[in-house]
Amino acid sequence: MSSDESITLDGRLDEDVWMRAVPATNFLQMDPDNGQPATEQTEVRFVYDADKLYMGVTLFDSEPDELIYYQMGRDGFLQADDKLQWAIDTFNDGQSAYWWEMNPLGSMADSLRGANNTNNRQWDGIWDARSTRSDIGWTLEIEVPFRTMNFNPNSDEWGVNFQRTIARKNEVSLWMGWLRNQGLNRMSNAGLLTGIRDVTQGRGLDIKPYLVGTLESFPGRDDATDTKEAQVGVDLFYNITPSLRTNLTVNTDFAQTEVDARQTNLTRFSLLFPEQRDFFLDGSLFFNFETGGIGDGGRSLLRGGRGQTLVPFQSRRIGLDEENRPQRINFGGKLTGQAGAFEIGVLQVQTGDETEEETGGSLGEDFTVVRIKRRMLRESHLGALYTLRHTRGGDVDDRQTMGVDLRLATSTFRGSDNMSATGYFLRTTNPLDTVGKSSAFGAVLAYPNDPLTLQIGFQEIQENYQAAVGFTRRTGFRNISQTTTFAPRPRQHPWIRLFNFGAKMDWFFDPIDNRLLTREIDITALQIDTHRQDSIQLHVLPTYELLERDFSIAPKVTLPAASEYSFTRYRLQGDTTSRRPIALSQQMEWGNFFSGNRLRLNTTVNFRAAPGQMFAFTSEWNRVSLAEGEFTTRLYRAIAETQFNPRISLVNNVQYDTQSAVIGWQSRFRWIVQPGSDFYFVYIHNWLDDPVFGQTYTIDRRLSSKVLYTHRF
Repeated sequence: MSSDESITLDGRLDEDVWMRAVPATNFLQMDPDNGQPATEQTEVRFVYDADKLYMGVTLFDSEPDELIYYQMGRDGFLQADDKLQWAIDTFNDGQSAYWWEMNPLGSMADSLRGANNTNNRQWDGIWDARSTRSDIGWTLEIEVPFRTMNFNPNSDEWGVNFQRTIARKNEVSLWMGWLRNQGLNRMSNAGLLTGIRDVTQGRGLDIKPYLVGTLESFPGRDDATDTKEAQVGVDLFYNITPSLRTNLTVNTDFAQTEVDARQTNLTRFSLLFPEQRDFFLDGSLFFNFETGGIGDGGRSLLRGGRGQTLVPFQSRRIGLDEENRPQRINFGGKLTGQAGAFEIGVLQVQTGDETEEETGGSLGEDFTVVRIKRRMLRESHLGALYTLRHTRGGDVDDRQTMGVDLRLATSTFRGSDNMSATGYFLRTTNPLDTVGKSSAFGAVLAYPNDPLTLQIGFQEIQENYQAAVGFTRRTGFRNISQTTTFAPRPRQHPWIRLFNFGAKMDWFFDPIDNRLLTREIDITALQIDTHRQDSIQLHVLPTYELLERDFSIAPKVTLPAASEYSFTRYRLQGDTTSRRPIALSQQMEWGNFFSGNRLRLNTTVNFRAAPGQMFAFTSEWNRVSLAEGEFTTRLYRAIAETQFNPRISLVNNVQYDTQSAVIGWQSRFRWIVQPGSDFYFVYIHNWLDDPVFGQTYTIDRRLSSKVLYTHRF
């Protein structure tokens, strides 16, 4: 784009420069008719100036009045909507990418994607866009400053790909990589964006000051006094090179952070909740350690849940002491990016000493994390990880974790199939100073393809392994896991698109005498997905448990140590398509459970009253009858979201569960004044439903307002 040309961001694509740009077009279907031309034409164009990359997209539609769109707000999930998704691999390494998506209403979402389908959906880049609907379909006009992305300044070739979804037809088409075991996330099959030269990130310095005002009280902790506080902090971002970025945060505050979605836990082990705080999310993929998903049936380690067994670095451990009490973060620094063939992540955080502020307060701590990864071949890497947790004062020893990992992967096995092998070894500080027994290691061989997926893995986590800045679901076991799924598609069936059959199996053994401790099997006896995206599933769940210690599963209900249980459960699940105004998901699970039986009912209802007006309700009910006693658990969550436009939204989230007996309400207002500058207004109120006195009373309440402003030099 010449220096005397400019683009007005309005979604109309009426500037002359768009007519000169050569479009990417001729998308091919992934579904339903794999390899056939898309039924509606799409044209994607790029232009740029010294500071910004512009993208103009024309999405033709022969029935523009039939477009489906509900989401309007920032970072909304677009499962039900017509949408365009695109990914840009600025290093053209086939292993990482910036990922975006938009719908006809102009809803904007973004993410960072890494190797092995890792995904940081919480990342918020600074970019802007507009959409327009017309009688030819819809158009997008997008502006991404080069300083928002890290890239290789010595190369003018970037990997790029696009995926369009036409919701009413349940049609997905791509520019490149349309085979079913390829797709948008497999950047090794992306096309090329070439010719980007002589661009700048300015001085590469972003300053982001913020002001927070809070009013809080703790009546449930015998302190009903309203406490007012004003706090100022700042984040500094500096691009040392176009591919290497530093971040410094001072007097860090997370007032705008969303509350966690509660979960019912009837297992012996802890649950992992995902990171929600912006400082730790930015660049988080550079700290990922490859364990291959062992022990969780191949599920991603970035999603919270009950199946994950090993995360050597989990940033949620920073800002919480050993008793899970919050700690103030004084400052933090981070270096992330690429230098040649190396990916680098370095993190240093200091938490405040609160022993003088309150009785039993926590000592201050220093956290250090170093992650280095050397890319090899096209899709492989060798990496190392080091973490340190140091307590200032007291007599607490430093706690360290060291590890190495290797991933060998290819997307050209047998021509176009995916194949990967992963191995890793970790060692932590041994608090008991015993020889050995403080390591974790494993290997995974995976063949993730369509219609057949195979995976086999081995893992051992020794009894004294303790990652002080990580998450470990259980220790003292040796695990062998195996996953097989087969998903055939019947040809030209009038209503069935996909069958799915499979089994996920985990065996946990005592590493000393090879006794079987746990056997978990999940058999997908039948799954049917329709062309309308409705689904029904039937699962059979045989389980064996040997309790190594007493298991207090509920108040006054304890299963004794050394007991053995072998039982089978069944799960029936039905889901209706999310593109309808009302979408339902229903699970029923029944059968034996330890020494008795358990009935579980889970219901989720999503109601989209109008574009930008969405309501969701989730309930989970468990009735458990054991020889040792009976109990019932309940969990309810209701979310009402009003999106006034793509930049202003209000979300109310109310949750209650009987395990904690706490009713929680968060009301969160967000106004994106301009990209990178936000205003938040957040109210949180927690009540305790006290069954002893038969009353409900306030535990705590907090009102916060936060203003953030980004200035780019």
